[in-house]
Amino acid sequence: MNSVAKDPTNIAGAAEDGSLGPSPAIVTRDLNLWYGKFQALKSVSTSIKHGHITSLIGPSGCGKTTLLRCFNRVNERYGGVTTTGEIRVLDKNIYDEDISLSELRKSVGMVFQRPNPLPVSVYENVVFGMRVHTPQNQLKKADIDQAVETSLSEVGLWEDLKDKLKHKATSLQLEQQQKLCIARLLPVKPDIILMDEPCSALDVEGTRAIEELMWELRGRYSIVIVTHNMAQARRASDECIFMLLGELVEHSRTQDLFLTPKDVKTAEYIEGRYG
Repeated sequence: MNSVAKDPTNIAGAAEDGSLGPSPAIVTRDLNLWYGKFQALKSVSTSIKHGHITSLIGPSGCGKTTLLRCFNRVNERYGGVTTTGEIRVLDKNIYDEDISLSELRKSVGMVFQRPNPLPVSVYENVVFGMRVHTPQNQLKKADIDQAVETSLSEVGLWEDLKDKLKHKATSLQLEQQQKLCIARLLPVKPDIILMDEPCSALDVEGTRAIEELMWELRGRYSIVIVTHNMAQARRASDECIFMLLGELVEHSRTQDLFLTPKDVKTAEYIEGRYG
């Protein structure tokens, strides 16, 4: 199985026949993280399945966004961060010395709370990752054009935007901007998509559209989403991870977690007793 390492030819962890192996998409073992002297994550161990949507839930400050940002090592952009333990993405420890952060972040894409399209055209937004990660002499116009059409089609934007590819991306509606941000990840062929409250800036219709898109992408991609919205977690995920005070309290199928939680703290949070 290939790794998320320097000069990889396939960082998807694929078998020779192109199918994904049985390994989970993400595994953490005894993961701890400190911001300075404050410990934000405490001995987090879990396994996130391939091709599923997994929601991270819990009250503000519980560590769910910190955990999400560990999966592509974005936390390290902030000063004073210390991490111990292990994170395996597609069966490779992302803290190994041979890891290329550029390749890791190709494999593990991220969508943020507010849509953040680049202040350039729709077309250039979609191909941004291709231009960054592919030598210019290997980029052919026909391949770029096809990547734009394929990526926009995959997020349901092609019909709306095929005649507006030269329009500035920041002129789009918020829902379209967020879909475009997802489309921007796809040309570099990620295996995992991280979403940090991707609907927090959207109205009801926009939220519904993004949730529907998540289900359409499910299976082709492993999706991990942070959400404060319990109804959204219940609607739009296969499994849920409940966190509290930096600890992982419970990880189970969404239906089981909401209907028959194993831990009293999970039950109290779902019932609205705190958070």
